[in-house]
Amino acid sequence: MAQRRNPAERAFEHLLREKRVPYVAVNEARKSLLPPGARLTLRDGAGPDPGTETLKNFDFIVYGDSTNLLVEVKGRTIPRPKRPAPPGKRPRLECWVTQDDIDALRTWQRLFGPGYEPLLVFVYRCEGPPPDGLFAEVVEHAGVWYAVRAITLDDYEPSMKARSPRWRTVHLSQDDFDRLSRPFAGPSSAAAPLGPSPAFEPMPA
Repeated sequence: MAQRRNPAERAFEHLLREKRVPYVAVNEARKSLLPPGARLTLRDGAGPDPGTETLKNFDFIVYGDSTNLLVEVKGRTIPRPKRPAPPGKRPRLECWVTQDDIDALRTWQRLFGPGYEPLLVFVYRCEGPPPDGLFAEVVEHAGVWYAVRAITLDDYEPSMKARSPRWRTVHLSQDDFDRLSRPFAGPSSAAAPLGPSPAFEPMPA
């Protein structure tokens, strides 16, 4: 098992173990070396030098019935509201990533081949109680509540917009993220459905 120092990654790993979903944690202590002749898969020619020999690692390989996932976990925070929110008002969910995240996941998908799909998993640390009705998937770990939303790279990439050219970050509008993201493994039968179908159907334990 890889050593996890990031609280969001630890919380997601706790969720996987709680649901008995088979996975492998990837060691992020160092970047991986690309095979001879391999190059990063870049979007529109943007990104690092295509001659680079190293590749940013993702966080988990998660195994399922019909497909396997190459998971990049992103930790974000839902701040405690300073005052009660108006009816129907939802907190903004930060969903930015770096262009390097996008390029690396695309490259890993090509290297792994058919049957592997890149997935971005946003794990939100809730500084207050998780917002009612906003998440179908919430996990408690080490005394902290985390809410989880997932989105495939195929859904994220076509709608992403530049957030900071200087820092090479991209994001989705809140409407696009609400529309395209979904629970990782879906709500329980007793919960109300939220958004599209789950992003992943786990392999039976």
